[in-house]
Amino acid sequence: MVADDPRSWSADEAVGALYAAHWRRLVALAASLMGESASAEEVVADAFVTLHKRWERLADKGSAVAYLRTSVVNGARDVLKHRVVTDRRRPLPDPAPDGPEEHAVRASEHRSVLTALDGLPARQREVLVLRYQGDMSEQDIADVLGISRGAVKTHAHRGLSALREVMSREDHQ
Repeated sequence: MVADDPRSWSADEAVGALYAAHWRRLVALAASLMGESASAEEVVADAFVTLHKRWERLADKGSAVAYLRTSVVNGARDVLKHRVVTDRRRPLPDPAPDGPEEHAVRASEHRSVLTALDGLPARQREVLVLRYQGDMSEQDIADVLGISRGAVKTHAHRGLSALREVMSREDHQ
């Protein structure tokens, strides 16, 4: 193999390159799944540490990004499960408006969507966050969550329908 071939890199080199290329996007993914960013960074850091420890045993070095994504999703799930047990699920934080009235209106709408999203079953929420925040395909979501592509479609459809219904009720109040 050529020295520039990532498959021949040491764990330090490979994980360092993956960190530089994917850290922010993985933190955004975890934060979207968990509703906050403080724990998201810890989840992503844990995923990178685990990848570093297992680098030499990783059969397909080209699947390292998928391995990280799956680790982040599973780590986020673990944190959420722990929250449910300890404090019966905190509400999502309010987004801070950062400007004049238009920003206040958008923040209110954003808060309504987050609240509605938080009310969905976990699987529907995960699918919608991975699809729209994570910008992932149905097949990628299926791979990360360990479900079929058809199940992804079903969860997405049901989740979007539930969000539309909640948002429609709010509009009529």
